[in-house]
Amino acid sequence: MKIAIFSDCYLDLTGGITSSINAQKAALEKAGHTIYIFSTGYPKPIKELKKLASQNIFQVPSCKYLFRNLTPISRRPKIIEKWLLHEHPEIKDFDIYYIHYESGCSIAGLILGKRLHIPTVQVMHGREDMGITNIIPFGFRTIVATLLNWFHSWYIPHPIKIHRDNYLADTIAKAKMWTLMVNHANFADYIITPSHHFAKKLTHYGVKKKIQIFPNGYPNQNFPTSPEAKNLKPGETLQIIWHSRLSGEKRIMPFLQALSQVEGKYHLDVYGSGADLEKAKHYATKHNLNVTFHGNAKFITVQNAILKSHLDVLASYNFDNYPMTLVEAEAAGIPAFICDSDMQEIIPKGSYILSAGPTPTQMATALDNLLQHPEKIQQMSKIMLKNRNEVLISNRIKILEKYFSDIINL
Repeated sequence: MKIAIFSDCYLDLTGGITSSINAQKAALEKAGHTIYIFSTGYPKPIKELKKLASQNIFQVPSCKYLFRNLTPISRRPKIIEKWLLHEHPEIKDFDIYYIHYESGCSIAGLILGKRLHIPTVQVMHGREDMGITNIIPFGFRTIVATLLNWFHSWYIPHPIKIHRDNYLADTIAKAKMWTLMVNHANFADYIITPSHHFAKKLTHYGVKKKIQIFPNGYPNQNFPTSPEAKNLKPGETLQIIWHSRLSGEKRIMPFLQALSQVEGKYHLDVYGSGADLEKAKHYATKHNLNVTFHGNAKFITVQNAILKSHLDVLASYNFDNYPMTLVEAEAAGIPAFICDSDMQEIIPKGSYILSAGPTPTQMATALDNLLQHPEKIQQMSKIMLKNRNEVLISNRIKILEKYFSDIINL
């Protein structure tokens, strides 16, 4: 098969979408398929663009100076369509357009697929309603959501309007983002999402088509070899690792506030960057927390740090869909700490600590309870290790291959 991937979140970014696309690209290519990736990106020298092109990765026309929270932004979808047809006429001969995200480059892929009668498969990765709530300052959320909604509706019709409710769209800004997400999904020919819990939310708000569940997977080439079960001895320091973005939606600040209330011995290693990095550093220093900030690091460095830890933390709440943080924890056999009950779908039963709620006090109580029962670490780690092969992308990619094949042969 010839598969073209379109994503506004790939080049020059780190995170779950990027990791997911990389793992799938490698697995599909190993299975003999041709994969092109088209993505927005920052300005690059010709040499770097040629290196990317050698891997069938291409940067679409992108804004040079306008970045949304340090995320590169594409030019208008019509400009991207014109560029694609001129620079890559072979795009007309692809079997599937595989779309990730809901902005300019992704919109161009959907529209071009319709024009060329090529099936479009849209992956709904996550909660844009919560993204705008946590990233955009309070007084600007409705304005920004309205503008994004307006821009999106220029290219993709919005027959479904979501209004404020007492469920997930409890503000005008969130309702606007659900309107965008639902209409974007409905415009595609087929829809994928990694988790059942997010599929239910999309269906609740008006996604009409059947949603295929395809969970994120871990790249085979990076799979840790023979990790051992972790063990925390009584009185030993609990080694915790954070390797998510340092941002509002990932909730680094509430987790640090939780640590300030923990009575037992702990040490937190923080890998990654984000809008809350300096705020987090200042808070940790002010409250004399046992935290080390490492910044962005190479994959192998983070992986080795995970393997040396007792506990992998994901503090997001009512935001994540199928976070790679938990996939990476399972691959390494490391117990996880979560505060969102939806995340129980992602990892094996008995392999995680679930706090009673998302508040710092509730998280601190769960951590203190773990420190009082250190034997739980080994129990949880053994469960992770027993199930870890399930996250290998090679064990999951066959689901996607069959799905694509069925679509082509309809």
